[in-house]
Amino acid sequence: MKKISSDVKLGKNVVLNDFINLYGCTIGDETKIGPFVEIQKNAVIGKRCKISSHTFICEGVNIEDGVFVGHGVVFINDKYPGATNDSGKLQTEEDWQVIPTVVKQGASIGSNATLLCGITVGSGSIIGAGSVVIDDVPDNVIVAGNPAKIIRKIKNPSD
Repeated sequence: MKKISSDVKLGKNVVLNDFINLYGCTIGDETKIGPFVEIQKNAVIGKRCKISSHTFICEGVNIEDGVFVGHGVVFINDKYPGATNDSGKLQTEEDWQVIPTVVKQGASIGSNATLLCGITVGSGSIIGAGSVVIDDVPDNVIVAGNPAKIIRKIKNPSD
């Protein structure tokens, strides 16, 4: 069972598994979306990406080409989330502002990582499994932990 709204833009040869929710997003050529993934409106996924199962990609996330996203990764787009507004009513889209997140080309995000909004993950970088990323990640480094810190630089792809 797939729930794909009519406003989704799919590239060529995109692989979509069952039990996904896609609405208002753009997905590039040859990208694979695993089962139990939700991608919200105004999110952009590049070409030849792999989005693993149980991942949540919210509005405002831009994932460039060739990015790997592990199982159970969660993106956040609101710095101060809450259930109600100042008048005590349930919040709606008018009550908050989306804060964008960018994942640059060739990055890899380990399973169960959480990425807070307003950050950029650098090209070729690796985020360790279970990490909580609260700050920008430079190009070609490995980060891990809570909060995620640089473990080391990546000298070449075989490192």
